[in-house]
Amino acid sequence: MEKDKMSTQLKPEIKPKDFKRHLDLFFPTPIYWCDLADANNLNENLIKHIEEWKEKDKGVKNTNQGGWHSTTDMHLKKEYQPLVDELNKFQKQISAEEGYVHPTFLSNMWANINSPGCSNRTHIHPNCQWSGVYYIKTPENCGDLIIEDPRPGYAMTAPQQLSPYKLPPRLLRHVAYLPIAGRLIMFPSFLNHYVDINKSTETRISVSFNFIQMASYRTGKVEK
Repeated sequence: MEKDKMSTQLKPEIKPKDFKRHLDLFFPTPIYWCDLADANNLNENLIKHIEEWKEKDKGVKNTNQGGWHSTTDMHLKKEYQPLVDELNKFQKQISAEEGYVHPTFLSNMWANINSPGCSNRTHIHPNCQWSGVYYIKTPENCGDLIIEDPRPGYAMTAPQQLSPYKLPPRLLRHVAYLPIAGRLIMFPSFLNHYVDINKSTETRISVSFNFIQMASYRTGKVEK
């Protein structure tokens, strides 16, 4: 009895405590976007030049499932300089935000015309840092841009969760961007992405592009 009494006396009294919960969110995936001013006039001219280009050039086959994909030297043609200027301006802001110590440059750029029923398969853009899209003509249901979670390890033990509509943005496994004429989107080039099928009765016209940091392009590593 004495032993039992002693063991009881030695037990610490446990009281519920309030713990302050902390959450650190490291390694975010930035996706930047903006709506260009005076996009209507810009897009009018772009549609004219891109459609004329398509009549003269059969284009190339890349990620496009049907439709027309131009050659990737669009940024070197003077008729597209107003758009190039806008891309450079936005990318300069992003580079500053991301702490780049060397400037980036527009390495290639191309036009996409997705006719009804056409799409773009899942892909990344290797050998560059930033990729993006600018929307020119976007009828309703012409195909969302789908960007996927870049963490392959997460998929190995993915938990069952609430509907995506009930989850905060940080827990989504993919995001869908509605194409809106005049909107410019830039994202890291390593992100898997694709374009849904154009379910409208009209063509969907956009421009895609890549940026790379100058030091990386010259030497394969960032210079100090």
